[in-house]
Amino acid sequence: MLVETKARVGVFSIALGAYLPQFPSLVPEFEVQYESFKKMIPDTVEVIDGGLVTTKEQSQAAGNKFRAADVDIVIMQLLTYATSYNMLPAVKDLDVPVVLVNIQKLKSLDYVHTDIASWLGEGYACGAVGEMVADLERFGKRHAVITGVAEGGDPEVQIQIKEWCRAAQVRRRFRDTNIAQIGRPYPGMMDLYIDESNLYRRMHLYTKQFDWEKMWAIADNVTDEKAIRIKAQEILDTFNIEEGGNIEEMREMAKYVIAFEQWVKDEKLGLIASHYDGYAQGKAGVLDSMLIPAFSMLIKQGTACAVEGDMKVAMAMSIMKTISGTGQLAEMYSIDFNDDIAIIGHSGSGDADISAKKPTMKIVKVFHGKTGGGYLTQFYPYTGPVTYLAITQNGEGYFKFVVAEGVNEEGPILSFGDTNMRTRFTCGAREFMNRWSECGPTHHFAAATGRHINTILKVAHIFNIPVDIVTR
Repeated sequence: MLVETKARVGVFSIALGAYLPQFPSLVPEFEVQYESFKKMIPDTVEVIDGGLVTTKEQSQAAGNKFRAADVDIVIMQLLTYATSYNMLPAVKDLDVPVVLVNIQKLKSLDYVHTDIASWLGEGYACGAVGEMVADLERFGKRHAVITGVAEGGDPEVQIQIKEWCRAAQVRRRFRDTNIAQIGRPYPGMMDLYIDESNLYRRMHLYTKQFDWEKMWAIADNVTDEKAIRIKAQEILDTFNIEEGGNIEEMREMAKYVIAFEQWVKDEKLGLIASHYDGYAQGKAGVLDSMLIPAFSMLIKQGTACAVEGDMKVAMAMSIMKTISGTGQLAEMYSIDFNDDIAIIGHSGSGDADISAKKPTMKIVKVFHGKTGGGYLTQFYPYTGPVTYLAITQNGEGYFKFVVAEGVNEEGPILSFGDTNMRTRFTCGAREFMNRWSECGPTHHFAAATGRHINTILKVAHIFNIPVDIVTR
């Protein structure tokens, strides 16, 4: 399931105003091209239309609209040659990438019969791209270029635009929601620790802190029996429960799921990182025992839920869920040196959308490395392409993405209740382990079905974050 947060995309086109009185046929030509271009923007985003810009004043007006809307990126169509003043007033006060879309109308000009107006209108989109980039560089603006052709359609252009819009959705998701931390990170996992003000500064995410004492009582007011039974059935529909299960057995868990769903809405949460390190008795023990499947139900709806208080992996999971529809918590589990395969997975909440078959839920006496026991959930990720994303920081607090693509293969997996998968990398499992570790990621990362490095690179561009590509 893809999250529903809509990015705000500033869109405009530019052309040189001096051409228009000289060649009046260009006006309707450009209007038609601009309308066709806007149809290439997916309806998953909100378009902030800056119009067809041919003067500095029009560019300033477009910039005013973009600033007022707090756009996540700007996508600009080059219709023909234009000077920098057509572009810069619209973007100079924004801190988002400017994507220059250089779409030529015709695949090739009729060299014998093309006049100046036809050349400027149908075959000269490429003339100003270098100039635009040069001035964006001088203004310290991030940028990207997409070149293609309108005649006959151009799937590559459409893919690039879609990826940019999906990447922009991550920024909007982070700006419009909050991240909750319940409790604190797992003691001693210093790679997980984070400066909340730095997180807000660089990733736009505001942290809301919650104590477990409040969470224990979160379901006390859930009394609607019909709603409880419906939610219990939804849990049964989501999981195969070891040794069976029924609505009555799932009733308490359903109450907590309902309560957490309302809590997420009330607090405007898009991400949650939690860790419980108590005595796991009384109401605390009840909630702790069922927290993994309860949070899995939230992940199913698009809210990233990370264990061990890891806010950075919660971000990675949210990014993956936003751009691909799947976002599973993972870490290195083992290496099968006989098959040259990395075994990758994690104990805890998971994403049903990444599972090729119905996930299982089982009861264990001990949560290894933690207090208490209760329900574990195991998901079964699809075979085929898979992408991994870790988010880490350097000593100065700057974030970095670490990414890799591999292929999940059939074969034996561990069956004690934790999600795990067999991933083959082009560089081999041993070399992958060396390269991945040398990048300094946190020990947690997110997994998503499919190949998504290209879109992740765009997300990083939007947040102005470096990326280490381990293998693809």
